[in-house]
Amino acid sequence: MLIVAVVGPTATGKSDLALDLAEALSPAGGPPAEIVNADAYQLYTGMDIGSAKVPLDQRRGIVHHQVDVLDVREDSSVARYQSAARADLDAIADRGARAIVVGGSGLYLRALLDDMTFPGTDPAVRAALEERADREGTRALYEELKAADPAAAQSIGPKNTRRIVRALEVIEITGAPFTANLPRQEYVRPAVQIGLDCDREVLDARVAERVERMWQAGLVDEVATLAAHGLGRTASRAVGYAEVLAHLAGEITEEQARADVTANTRRLARKQMGWFGRDPRVTWLDAGTPDLLEQALAVVAAADAGQAPAPGSDPVRRSLGS
Repeated sequence: MLIVAVVGPTATGKSDLALDLAEALSPAGGPPAEIVNADAYQLYTGMDIGSAKVPLDQRRGIVHHQVDVLDVREDSSVARYQSAARADLDAIADRGARAIVVGGSGLYLRALLDDMTFPGTDPAVRAALEERADREGTRALYEELKAADPAAAQSIGPKNTRRIVRALEVIEITGAPFTANLPRQEYVRPAVQIGLDCDREVLDARVAERVERMWQAGLVDEVATLAAHGLGRTASRAVGYAEVLAHLAGEITEEQARADVTANTRRLARKQMGWFGRDPRVTWLDAGTPDLLEQALAVVAAADAGQAPAPGSDPVRRSLGS
């Protein structure tokens, strides 16, 4: 049975559509559809408001996987997620049920659905690179990466120390460019991807509304509670959490933190759109259309019948302001 993936930028309503699809694609008298999370921060227990996690009492009785499986003090691992989430897909298939994958973390989703392997790690190599980053600065390592693998350097950028270190570690371990280990657009299981997008002004307004709801729901208190127990490197860098942590540390006002969360969420949405927009297998739908579920079900039905749209032929995607 085809896996259905709902992808796209934040604040487009992916979680709601996934729930609607799970209900609609659960056959009467048959095994109900199940949802597999592909949002890196919804993996963390306690990161509820800031990650826009669907509360338990609003999940309509639909089983969710890969939610609340990590402690906030742990660093996330795409390789670990791949192993665990693929095991979930296997179990769902064994039950004869439909899997609905939903999330905006592009690398996690690709690791789950596509042919992607992860080179091993070498603690000594990584420690040496991290020591150099502290001593020489991230820019020096970035220039080294740019010389060894220009494509990887362009993709990662000069400020992401963690990914620069990882890329150089992989190059040293494998003797091959880091980009040689990036995922290929080849599904490991039959799947169909439905992308949600909308006009940029509409999306910006949706982001502002989401941040307002998060503040009203108690985001600052949530972050303060988590910080009291300690936040790991991954969790502390999440949009919505990093800015509030800066406020709690007295570095910025709450008003500035809120403005920063809004601005950084908008930047995140554009980054996500860049990631998913490069995948020609995604069928794009306007998130604001009143018959969104019906359109999504039509995409699934066509894919089930082997009638997926040709890459790059989606007229809906071209009509949106991206």
